[in-house]
Amino acid sequence: MTALLLRAVLADRGLDLQLSVPAGEVLAVLGPNGAGKSTALHVIAGLVGPDSGLVRVGERVLTDTAAGVNVATHDRRVGLLLQDPLLFPHLSAVANVAFGLRNRGGLVGARRTRARASALRWLGQVDAADLADRKPPQLSGGQAQRVAIARALAAEPDVLLLDEPLSGLDVAAAAMVRVVLRDVVSREGRAAVLVTHDLLDVFALADRVLVLESGSIAEAGQVADVLAAPRSRFGARIAGVNLVAGPIGADGVLRTHWGEQWHAATAGGFGAGCRHCDGVAVFAPGAVAVYRDPPRGSPRNTVAVLVAGLDTRGPAIRVRGQDQPDGAPGLAADITAAAAADLRLAPGQRVWFSVKAQEVSLHAASPHRQG
Repeated sequence: MTALLLRAVLADRGLDLQLSVPAGEVLAVLGPNGAGKSTALHVIAGLVGPDSGLVRVGERVLTDTAAGVNVATHDRRVGLLLQDPLLFPHLSAVANVAFGLRNRGGLVGARRTRARASALRWLGQVDAADLADRKPPQLSGGQAQRVAIARALAAEPDVLLLDEPLSGLDVAAAAMVRVVLRDVVSREGRAAVLVTHDLLDVFALADRVLVLESGSIAEAGQVADVLAAPRSRFGARIAGVNLVAGPIGADGVLRTHWGEQWHAATAGGFGAGCRHCDGVAVFAPGAVAVYRDPPRGSPRNTVAVLVAGLDTRGPAIRVRGQDQPDGAPGLAADITAAAAADLRLAPGQRVWFSVKAQEVSLHAASPHRQG
């Protein structure tokens, strides 16, 4: 049973990060390109040295810049699985898997037959036993990735680092590998860090989610909490909801810096002494009604929006507004094709978005963003 602790600062990459993963858990790290997700994995694996920081797995210190500790990558017992399988082209699939097994510290000198038998078992786990004697040039991209997954698991690392590992697999193979990965992590008590853009990976594998933006933590929490009520721009984008940020007054109303007001039927996440706390309003695109003219009755949550574009979303049409004045993604509304035709919408057109108060949830901004 091994837990992971990382503290790392890399000034030239804008990374300032601290995270921990208990034994038997999977932490999903989400964020836009360039946020520092892969860099964090490379620091844990020993491929990149931080300006200052600490990497500890269980009781083993792998990196400690203050003490001058830097364990070599091959001695870390950390498995790094990338989008590129990086198989040895001159070795068969089973030899690729057995390579890590024979060279793992605890199995130095193990008999070749023992290593091959274990490698075949792991290939079977990812439904690739029939590929054992093929060499990488004879494998498809998805087949090679399954062999790479078997190789990473066969080495029995204390920590698994997964950087978009399932992106090259078809739907059936990905589902099967998710089951294998989840079983290995929970049954053997390993810590795992998963970098992905696929929400299905997050739901199927992760216990917690951490959102990175510009090298630091934007929000973190349980998977259901973060995706149901995101408090960061990227969290809202991947969850497919609208997010508006601003201070929330004692009256429970969020007021943006550009004059909008957002009301909710209930507001959660605020302490009794909260006055003008930083917060976010979250609501689904499907809860937004769109009008060509200001709606009658002056609904409390009505804002003017300039249309940036129109997209199809199955039977619905998504109306996307221009970016918000603070740089956040523009608001979105999902309406029927008939409504879109009736409204005759076009980019650059001024429309009004209206949302009922009971469809809006207000939350305190992530504590990672405050102070």
